[in-house]
Amino acid sequence: MAAPYQEIAAEIRRLIAAGELKPGDRVPSTRALVREYGVAMATATKVLATLQQEGVVHARPGVGTVVGRKPGSAVSSAASVLSREQVVRTAMAVADGEGLAALSMRRVATELGVSTMALYRYVGGKEALVLQMVDAAIGDFPLPAQRPGSWRAGIEAAARQQWAAYRAHLWLASAVSIGRPQVLPNLLPHTDAVLRAVAGFGVDASTSMYAAITVFGYVRGVALNLETEAQAEQDTGLTADEWAEHQAGRLATLIAEQDLAGFRALAEPDGFEFDFDLDQLFEFGLGIVLDGLAVKLQRQRAPLR
Repeated sequence: MAAPYQEIAAEIRRLIAAGELKPGDRVPSTRALVREYGVAMATATKVLATLQQEGVVHARPGVGTVVGRKPGSAVSSAASVLSREQVVRTAMAVADGEGLAALSMRRVATELGVSTMALYRYVGGKEALVLQMVDAAIGDFPLPAQRPGSWRAGIEAAARQQWAAYRAHLWLASAVSIGRPQVLPNLLPHTDAVLRAVAGFGVDASTSMYAAITVFGYVRGVALNLETEAQAEQDTGLTADEWAEHQAGRLATLIAEQDLAGFRALAEPDGFEFDFDLDQLFEFGLGIVLDGLAVKLQRQRAPLR
């Protein structure tokens, strides 16, 4: 009896052979396989890794796993042609297409056409690889060469560059940490930008560091929704706005049943029109964070008597 991952892989091969999945078509993601077949994430990951090793599918950045061998990816064990940058960028492409759950040293090696062990000399193990991916992803969105003219503009510039990085790499927010921040060359300048920005207020070191953590935590917190929303749209075929429209009837019923006056006011003429936009939400929240920080810093510099 074949293992579950073999049976699922065979089914995908059948769909490809029958022409139901054509070259360039996206195959089910690991999350979709988990949901459809009721298997563990590790099993779903093994399905795609098996098909990848056979050259049946490959990861396409920003799209996912698609039918067909990666162009120019003739399998070779000539690991000497590799570079650390190539390994890291290949791993990022896998994560961009399928998420961090699909990332493994074996998967990256298959993409590159080398043995798994060949990768360790370039990036160490998977944990070290993910750190290098984070550093590369942040490094693609450097801070402005010229420092902004005000403390607020300095923090806004750092926050928006972080947001752009999270936008480009949906896995990134889940790979960075607040409690145990990674000490990385391209990440430290973002924290330093906030520390420099608040330095002019003459506040103590704790206040400066907590200000940086607060800004960093806010941006990351909103960014964690990017991957979730993208996955939900893929799974349901509905945008957030379309999903909200489907919920309108139930929402109206609950508002009436529970006498939710705040929600009822939103339905009045010139009330709230739902338009779920994470970019807009990010900017709105960033303004609130900085408004609050301005008050806090002013009080710390000149305490009320």
